[in-house]
Amino acid sequence: MAKGKKFRAAKVKNVKKVLAAKDPRLKSTQDKLAKKEAKRQAAAQARNVEQVPTSMFFAHNDALGPPFHVLIDTNFINFSIKNKIDVVKGMTDCLLAKCIPVVLDSVMAELEKLGSKYRVALRLAKDPRFMRMASYLKKGTYADDDIVEHARVHRCFIVATCDKDLKRRLRKIPGVPIMYIQARKYTIERMPEAYGLMPKT
Repeated sequence: MAKGKKFRAAKVKNVKKVLAAKDPRLKSTQDKLAKKEAKRQAAAQARNVEQVPTSMFFAHNDALGPPFHVLIDTNFINFSIKNKIDVVKGMTDCLLAKCIPVVLDSVMAELEKLGSKYRVALRLAKDPRFMRMASYLKKGTYADDDIVEHARVHRCFIVATCDKDLKRRLRKIPGVPIMYIQARKYTIERMPEAYGLMPKT
């Protein structure tokens, strides 16, 4: 009988400890927790509805009106010089109203970084007729991101650019018209719908 007890004691000592199914050290448990957290965050984002400015009435933007404030991109200034277009006169001819070109600090920084090749564009951007505006995002931000953020938050600007990627991003924001160069003159895209002059066709 004593031998039997010794055998049982030895058997109990050799048994390995088994982890519980809910033990946090198990990889499957960690994966489940991560999936739950991702689902919770997705649900929270779905509930967060972006507020639309009060100036937006259905598809029409009431905030747009003369004098028009036009946000200028780096390449727009450069293409204006190449096509020999006076920026202020070209904008006035296009919109048939007073226009104030607006240059952001991030655009100025980008022009300064580009060096001597773009010195004429930089001199043009420093024109006293142009309005200077501080960057909306932190310093060292990509100029396109800054322009998109300005246009999204305020919705009272026309954006002048020749960059396809920037145009694609701006088209997603309702009520923001885009100005670009076509056949050596300025053309406006989506202006009638944005300003409320004409119904969409």
